[in-house]
Amino acid sequence: MIILFNKPFDVLCQFTDDQGRKTLANFIKQNNVYAAGRLDRDSEGLLLLTDNGRLQHNITDPKNKMPKTYWAQVEGEIDDAAIKLLQKGVTLKDGLTKPAKAKKIPQPENLWPRQPPIRERKNIPTSWVELTITEGRNRQVRRMTAATGFPTLRLIRYSIGEWTIENIINGSYTTIES
Repeated sequence: MIILFNKPFDVLCQFTDDQGRKTLANFIKQNNVYAAGRLDRDSEGLLLLTDNGRLQHNITDPKNKMPKTYWAQVEGEIDDAAIKLLQKGVTLKDGLTKPAKAKKIPQPENLWPRQPPIRERKNIPTSWVELTITEGRNRQVRRMTAATGFPTLRLIRYSIGEWTIENIINGSYTTIES
């Protein structure tokens, strides 16, 4: 079984927390399922869970280079130079990233409101970029956009491989057989 969960902002990708924060247990009632990968507490979107250890390993193993697509709302009007840098690979403290598929996009349709809303500045516009990466470094998309001069304000994972959050309401999930 695979669970496609559209994770809300401020939810931990674990089932327990000794500090009383929201976890997967607040949303998913299935037993014996485990997250295949992670999504930071301050990120939203697709999280895969499964009861199949082999499938979980295949999804998360970097050797498989499973593409992950993100929508990032960034501070400022992202320009062609930044997009080209993202496409070429960005030098971070832990080395050069692999090239990403990157393009500027309009705000995604049917986007749910984030609670709490992002920090907006009156004099600084925001824009959206779609990034597809095959690595899984810690906070990689946020670090990549910041390195090009456009810090991420909101980050939503749209897809992992063939699975997407299409038609899954934020905070809800759907189950498919593996």
